[in-house]
Amino acid sequence: MIKKFIETNGIRIAYEERGTGEPLVLIMGLGADGQVWEAHAQAYANIFRCFLVDNRGTGESDKPEGPYTTAQMADDYAGLIRGLGLGKVRLAGISMGGAIAQQIALRHPDLVRSMVLVCTWAKFSPYAATVFENLSKVRAVVKPEDFQELLFLWIWTPEWTNAHSAELKAAIQSSGPDTAARGDWMPQHAFAAQASACITHDTTANVHEIKVPCLITIGSADIFTPMSYSEYLHSRIAGSKLKVFGRWGHVHHWEAVEEFNSSTLEWLVTSG
Repeated sequence: MIKKFIETNGIRIAYEERGTGEPLVLIMGLGADGQVWEAHAQAYANIFRCFLVDNRGTGESDKPEGPYTTAQMADDYAGLIRGLGLGKVRLAGISMGGAIAQQIALRHPDLVRSMVLVCTWAKFSPYAATVFENLSKVRAVVKPEDFQELLFLWIWTPEWTNAHSAELKAAIQSSGPDTAARGDWMPQHAFAAQASACITHDTTANVHEIKVPCLITIGSADIFTPMSYSEYLHSRIAGSKLKVFGRWGHVHHWEAVEEFNSSTLEWLVTSG
């Protein structure tokens, strides 16, 4: 798929479009570009006009020096939505993407029809902040494939890992020195800048001001962004719906991809 580009908030943002219909903007998490939405966009694009966006710092978008903030990245998206004339959109954000989606709804409520928040948070605990700080430190000094292996141990459950060990090993090997993991798609300064955005994100004072329909999903075995974070968001966003994916972890949206796609798509169609 050919990338398109738009100038927004002082930088150039890359995105892909899939499907037709009402707009659905897909916001990925730390260290991942818009193409990582592929397994979900294949389902969503049957009904929605999907926008798979490379966050600032990733993929083919600009990679300015950091640190970044989720508010700043929300303004990137607001510029994209306005620049493309999309009007009110549905949002779906995974992890850091969910933090960005919160900020879009708070800073630009006129642009949001409804949103899905996937394994995200309003504010990190000191423990979670330390985890993300160390991810950035480790990434700076180890081989890409070793970092990928470490990250997989955090985000996938032991059950899924045991059942798909060959698949995960292949993915880890594809992160080696001869691939884009060594290229410019995500230089270390940009990863550190995004990690900083995750660590400093804090909507606890105003997340209750989000008034749009909101579906929150979480894996009950998520050790990366624990279920209590999603429960907090659910308690603070009036009328929100919480869907728990039993057994699965931070990437429950992949571990239970068919259930995730069908349930979120059904909700998106009827929301807003």
